[in-house]
Amino acid sequence: MAPASDTDLIPLIRKLESIAQISDAERQAILSLPANIRLCEPRQDIVCDKDQPSHCCLVLSGWVCRYKLLTEGKRQILSFHIPGDLPDLQSLQLAVMDHSLANVTACRLAFIPHENMRELVVRFPNLGAALWRDTLVDAAIFREWMTGIGRRTAQARIAHLFCEMYLKLQAVGLARSYRCELPLTQSDIADALGLTNVHVNRSLKALRGQELITTRGRELVIHDWPGLTKAAEFDPTYLHLGPRAA
Repeated sequence: MAPASDTDLIPLIRKLESIAQISDAERQAILSLPANIRLCEPRQDIVCDKDQPSHCCLVLSGWVCRYKLLTEGKRQILSFHIPGDLPDLQSLQLAVMDHSLANVTACRLAFIPHENMRELVVRFPNLGAALWRDTLVDAAIFREWMTGIGRRTAQARIAHLFCEMYLKLQAVGLARSYRCELPLTQSDIADALGLTNVHVNRSLKALRGQELITTRGRELVIHDWPGLTKAAEFDPTYLHLGPRAA
């Protein structure tokens, strides 16, 4: 690990500014947080189920996922996280992890001590409110995923995931012109959406056949945004993006 530089925590500022308003003093307080930087190879556990972490993990680059693993080895991905996300923020209040956190791609991560995060929200209550808002948005995303897994078709689930990830990446300046990074394998998508690899393969072919999307390596290109949102029954309200992000 290496200490964070003066600009390493900018992704956290971009994320919070996508859902809340923060002041210059609050931005500087975030940049002044002590943190250690770690580079991780793909498919590595960051925090494991039953761990008791003493730091919050901030994604600086790459993609991370939350997941649960059943005894027979079946994996359920619970969420995907991009730069600016604090996917284990709940560890500030919940001492024991009830799921695992792993990186999907090679990642650059910052680890911020809990004591410093607690001091930050005491000194700057508005930042505490912004982090609270972030956890509420996180819960809204869980509700939307539950609805999708329970009631949407395979094709609609995948279309919905693509719409969600595009808007989240766009909100923090990592996507534009209906193009974004998509470093997910078909197995990742299947494990996230409760599908088989065969269902994922067929659904992707259908979305391409309708000329809604193409996937090129690790890139998603959306050719027909209105058509994709219609296929997904996608309403972005649950992301609660602020005016700047929208």
